[in-house]
Amino acid sequence: QVQLVESGGGLVQPGGSLRLSCVGFGFPLKYYNIGWFRQAPGKEREGVSCISESGGSTKYADSVKGRFTISRDNDKNAGYLQMDSLKPEDTAVYYCAALHIATLSLINPDNFRSWGQGTQVTVSQ
Repeated sequence: QVQLVESGGGLVQPGGSLRLSCVGFGFPLKYYNIGWFRQAPGKEREGVSCISESGGSTKYADSVKGRFTISRDNDKNAGYLQMDSLKPEDTAVYYCAALHIATLSLINPDNFRSWGQGTQVTVSQ
């Protein structure tokens, strides 16, 4: 059994905040980088943020820098994405992934050890 389970999505007004969680089941997440990706209706999936195994290195897409914060707690086998100052253009299904290499690129499917099922984030009045 190898699973990632996201939670924390929902409907929020512009300027609001959400905290997404990603919990690993059946494997030690500490041996993987954790990435967050999103896919909006009619658009390609894109990388949002990723964090290294120890939590010492992070990357963010330009579109979310200064607003999103990625973190992890290996004792809980979990990763998190704190999203502040949300904008309507952040509306998407958000997915977490266990990565072999810390990159926001989706070009190599072999980089992904596991994907979560996705959680919907809707930013709207």
